[in-house]
Amino acid sequence: MTLECSGPAGQTGSTDWAAYATAYDLLALHNPEYKALMSGFETFLSSVQEPRLVYDIGGGTGNYTAIAAKAFPKSAIRFIEPDPGMMGLAKRKLAGHKNIEFQNVSLEKLSVVDKADLIVCVHALYAMPNPAQRLKDLHDLLRPGGVLYLVDLGRYMAVSDWRRYLFLSILKAQGPIGALKIFWRGREIAKQNAAIYESQKKGEYWTHTEEEFAVAVKKAGFEILKQQPVYRGYSDLVVCRPKP
Repeated sequence: MTLECSGPAGQTGSTDWAAYATAYDLLALHNPEYKALMSGFETFLSSVQEPRLVYDIGGGTGNYTAIAAKAFPKSAIRFIEPDPGMMGLAKRKLAGHKNIEFQNVSLEKLSVVDKADLIVCVHALYAMPNPAQRLKDLHDLLRPGGVLYLVDLGRYMAVSDWRRYLFLSILKAQGPIGALKIFWRGREIAKQNAAIYESQKKGEYWTHTEEEFAVAVKKAGFEILKQQPVYRGYSDLVVCRPKP
């Protein structure tokens, strides 16, 4: 495990996030594990008090912000995403919501004016430079008593395993022709997942066990309220808050 990943501001590794964005939402439509993550987030939101201010850090194409905006139409939401391609898709997707402010910036360059009641960060931390410092940044971005909902990819992205899983899942739902069409449309996902795997092997992206992830979160000053492996065991979920 290393928490001192290096790379350009806002991201590390060789993943082309703008290219990934073109096919990313196929995951939301056809990956049962991705849909389970979003469903779990929706369930989590139903259990918390309406926040005044929400940050979605590394928000991608806006799927989690869309859920939060629907659940909390009166909350102010700040969508933070450094990649212009991802940001463009998110803006189009979220255009109907008037309570969202978009910032095309990385976490380490974010100018904090107001602290959040809730921070969402899903599958983004592992690709940021210096994850240990970014965890501290997330801690500092929360008001006392605020909550961080954090999901992070921790294990090596086994592309062949995911390809087999997804093909069988889509085959069951769509049939052979439908599965082949979707796989063709989503070929960029496989390409960029392979790039993620290569960056993980090189130490450019943070990999961790469930236990190592918990240690890093606690060292950043958080108290863990809930922790579990998700995404077929490839990722870790923690719900935490700053220690009193």
